[in-house]
Amino acid sequence: MTRSSKNGLRTGILGGSFNPAHGGHRRITLFAMAALGLDEVWWLVSPANPLKPRVGMAPLPARVHSARAMARRAPIRVSAIERHFRSSYTVDTLQALVRRWPGRRFIWLMGADNLAQFHRWKDWRKIAKIMPIAVIARPGYDAGAIASPAMAWLRRYRVDASSFRNRGKWSAPALIELRFDLDPRSATQFRRADPDWASRHAGAPPRDQLTHDLILTDNGKADRA
Repeated sequence: MTRSSKNGLRTGILGGSFNPAHGGHRRITLFAMAALGLDEVWWLVSPANPLKPRVGMAPLPARVHSARAMARRAPIRVSAIERHFRSSYTVDTLQALVRRWPGRRFIWLMGADNLAQFHRWKDWRKIAKIMPIAVIARPGYDAGAIASPAMAWLRRYRVDASSFRNRGKWSAPALIELRFDLDPRSATQFRRADPDWASRHAGAPPRDQLTHDLILTDNGKADRA
């Protein structure tokens, strides 16, 4: 029996707007999977991000379609489960995930840009106590992350990736810093280069790969061209 089947599937959680999903998301996901020995990663496409403006945000179905296309043929599942849970904040979503899948071992994946503003998130210390956090380096954000109030609190819980991967049981708080060849790609760059990207992902509503529900727009209708 493998460690994963004995102690629960090792599952990474990567949340974001995915506006749109792009190769950078896929690359950091596969890197984190290899570094941490994960069985799969769930991409949680946010219906609305409290820290980001709604202007320029594509409809949820289009963002899910783009994420599913980018995750193809990889051990990645795409979900908008925050809508199912009716949660607007990460702390509520992570608590709900742990309750719904108690047999899994979860780890929250975030970029260094998010760590730099993590102290602004609702109940951020509580998030750190729900599941371990792996922080992935991003260009231009490392200095802000290192100097952030959240890092001042979290650095006492640092664990290197190799020892964390070999742990028989995961516990939180735990902070794992992952460094690799930085990927400069961003969703902002893709939107500037291709402002009409969302129109190519319109059509029949996608199905959530965790709940298996159809993902509709905020008005409860399918997103159609």
